[in-house]
Amino acid sequence: MAKKHGEGSNRPQGFATRAIHLGYDPMDENGALTPPIYMTSTYAFESAEAGGELFRGERKGYIYGRNRNPTQNILEERIASLEGGESGLALASGMGAISAMCWSLLEAGDEIVIDHTLYGNSFALFTHGLTKFGITVHAVDLTDLANLDKVLTKKTKLVYFETPANPNLRVIDIAVVSERAHAAGALAVVDNTFCTPALQRPLEHGADLVLHSATKYLGGHGDLLAGLVAGPHELVHRIRQHGLRYLTGATISPMTAFLVMRGIKTLELRMERHSNSAAAIADMLAAHPAVAWVAYPFHDGFDQVAVARKQMTMGGGLVSFELNGGYDAGMAFMNGVELVTRAVSLGDTETLVQHPASMTHAAYTPEERASHGISEGLVRLSVGLENLEDLLTDMEAGLDAAMASRAAAE
Repeated sequence: MAKKHGEGSNRPQGFATRAIHLGYDPMDENGALTPPIYMTSTYAFESAEAGGELFRGERKGYIYGRNRNPTQNILEERIASLEGGESGLALASGMGAISAMCWSLLEAGDEIVIDHTLYGNSFALFTHGLTKFGITVHAVDLTDLANLDKVLTKKTKLVYFETPANPNLRVIDIAVVSERAHAAGALAVVDNTFCTPALQRPLEHGADLVLHSATKYLGGHGDLLAGLVAGPHELVHRIRQHGLRYLTGATISPMTAFLVMRGIKTLELRMERHSNSAAAIADMLAAHPAVAWVAYPFHDGFDQVAVARKQMTMGGGLVSFELNGGYDAGMAFMNGVELVTRAVSLGDTETLVQHPASMTHAAYTPEERASHGISEGLVRLSVGLENLEDLLTDMEAGLDAAMASRAAAE
C-alpha cells in the first residue's frame, strides 16, 4: 500500500499542505482525489475472532458508526495535526464537544473554574447544567490571575475559557492560566473557535485540550453543524469512549465530516483574508465619531494587544465595538446596514453582525449584561470574505444611522 500524504518525510509539512493531504492517499481508494463519504452505520468482520479482537481493542478497525467512521477518521487526524495534538475527535456540534468532554472528565464533587465571559450556551451548560449533578462551578474574570488563584482548590478538575471570548473579544493568557491550573492539579481547556489553529494553537502554549465549534470558521460556509476536540490520546480516547459513545451520542454524520474537511482545505487562506479585512474595519471604526471604543485583538488601542500578539499570529475575523448612544444606536446600526447580514453566527463567507443586547443576550437585564462585560451599544461583527471596499461603504451607512439615532434622542 502506498504511503499516505504526510508520511515518510523528515521535513515537517506546512499547515495548508497537511490540511489538504494528511491521512489520505487517493491510490487507496481507486484513485479518488477526494476522500469517499462512508455512508454506513455498521461494519462487517472478516471472522468471529477478528470481531472479538476489535471489541477488545486488539485490532484497528471499525465496529459501529456512533464511535467512528472512516471519513470522520481523516478529519480527526487532520485537526489533531493542525492543533499539534496526538488525537482528535469529531462530534455533531460544538456543544456536543463541550458536553462530551465535561461528562467524560468530571464527576459529582468536582469543581471547575470558567471564565465569566463565554458563549451563552456554554455558560448555561456550566452554571445550570453541571451544577444539577453536584459539580461546583466558579465563574471569574480570568484576565486577572488573582481571581483564578482565589478559587483554585484541590478539588478543581478543569479551568475552561475562550480566547478571544464571545462576544467582547477579551484575550486570556493561555500559557499563564494553564501553568496555574497545572500547579493545582487541574486541566486547562481552551475553546479555540474564534482563532482556529491557523492563528492560534493553545496546546503549544500549555493547554491540555482544545475544542471548536467547527460550525464556524473550520466549516467556513454556514452550511453545517459540527464540533471538534484535540489533545493527548488518553484524554481524547476517554471522551470518545464515554462522552461520545454513551453519555451524549453526539455523532457527526459522514457527510458533515466531509464538509468540514472541505472547509479546512482553505482555512489558512480564509483566515488571512478575514483577518486583513477585520483589521482595516477596526481602524475605520476607531476613527469614527459614532464609535466609543473598538475591541480587536491586534488593534493598538486594545487593552490586551500584547497578550494577543504573544499567542496569535493574526487578529482574526471578529470585531466588537461600542456605539455612542447605547441600545438605540445599536438597533439603528443594525437596521442601517444592507450588505452586512443580521445573524448570530460567525465564521461564514458572508459578513454577519449582531447586537447582543437586543439579540443573544436580550433575556438578561441591563445589570446582568453589564456584569458580563456586554454593554447596551455593543455590536459584534464577523467579517466575511467580501471585497473590503464594499464592506467599508456599508459600515459607513450603519454608522450614519447610529449617529442620526443619537442626534434624534438628544
